Amino acid sequence: MKVVIAGAGNVGTYIAGDLHDAGHEVLVIEQDQDVVGRLRPNLDVNWFVADACEVSSLHEAGVADADVMVAATGDDEDNLVVSLLAKQEFGVPRVVARVNHPKNQWLFNEAWGVDVSVSTPHLLTALVEEAVSVGSLVQLLQFEGGEARLVEVTLAEDSPAAGKMIAELGVPRDATIVAIVRKGHIVVPRGETQFQAGDEVLALVTPDSEDPVKSLLISAK
Repeated sequence: MKVVIAGAGNVGTYIAGDLHDAGHEVLVIEQDQDVVGRLRPNLDVNWFVADACEVSSLHEAGVADADVMVAATGDDEDNLVVSLLAKQEFGVPRVVARVNHPKNQWLFNEAWGVDVSVSTPHLLTALVEEAVSVGSLVQLLQFEGGEARLVEVTLAEDSPAAGKMIAELGVPRDATIVAIVRKGHIVVPRGETQFQAGDEVLALVTPDSEDPVKSLLISAK
């Protein structure tokens, strides 16, 4: 898989190193020649010195051949521009963008070419809620500009799903139960899988199916 990363800050270089170690072809685009000169000896990936917000630079870098574009600069405006160009000008199949300022999260959607946005503050909040919340739905990640969402519910004792099999619940067609974490072990969900109080249920939902799934897993009291 070819991955192009815009921005050689701490986030971009860490991602680059991880993906390279996993065997992927990685190209990092960074406009500061001094930064590239400092990092190149210790990070064995492909480098391209240019402004990733310029169409000509992305063309020269070969972004059209990328499987994934990661906009990881420290500037939200730059990340949006990179995402839009990658998707609309070069047709990159998957565009992942970093959100630096939480208040800008709403901008990172498919209109700007973003398939997946990552906001560290929002993710940390979700993980805290996931760790302490029982009987409430917590949104962990958004995909496809928010049209698909990974949510988590820890089933309370009075959950309407407790004791029922997945096949009995009537999960909406545009939602799916993707995993159940039970006593530290992952249970692969099947139709005959029975929910238990205390289960951590991970579900993939859409905006339309989120409330129906919530009503299936959480008591209305």
